Amino acid sequence: MRRAADRRWIGWGLVGGAAALMPWMWVLATTMPSTATVSNWSTAWVGLDAMEAAALLGTGVLLLRRDPRYGLGAAAAGALLAADAWFDVATAAPGAGRASAIMLAAGLELPLAALCATLAARPFTQRGAVIDDWVNSARQSLDGSTPDG
Repeated sequence: MRRAADRRWIGWGLVGGAAALMPWMWVLATTMPSTATVSNWSTAWVGLDAMEAAALLGTGVLLLRRDPRYGLGAAAAGALLAADAWFDVATAAPGAGRASAIMLAAGLELPLAALCATLAARPFTQRGAVIDDWVNSARQSLDGSTPDG
């Protein structure tokens, strides 16, 4: 009973956090300059791409091993790819730069993000609580017990 109440409070906290972001987004939209000079610009983009590569690598390795935790990496990879596509397009200079960013987003980043979203949802739609089953079977093989005792 306590876990359900905890989840309820956490859920309401997340909803409250989303609601609190609405006025903050208005402040940002009305007060931030339309252009800015940014230090470490290349470091930021290389870091984002490195995180994407790590998430895709981890997801691929777990998927190849048939480890049901691949969905966690796929969720992270999909979110990172979608954010990358958004910022590529939003920060591109008008003209050829923006056209190139849109083509990359539409042709690669967003389809790959959609694939990752599908992979992230798959372990939960196929067999229910897959991760719990995997953890329980691994624990049973370690301690030598059988599924019913």
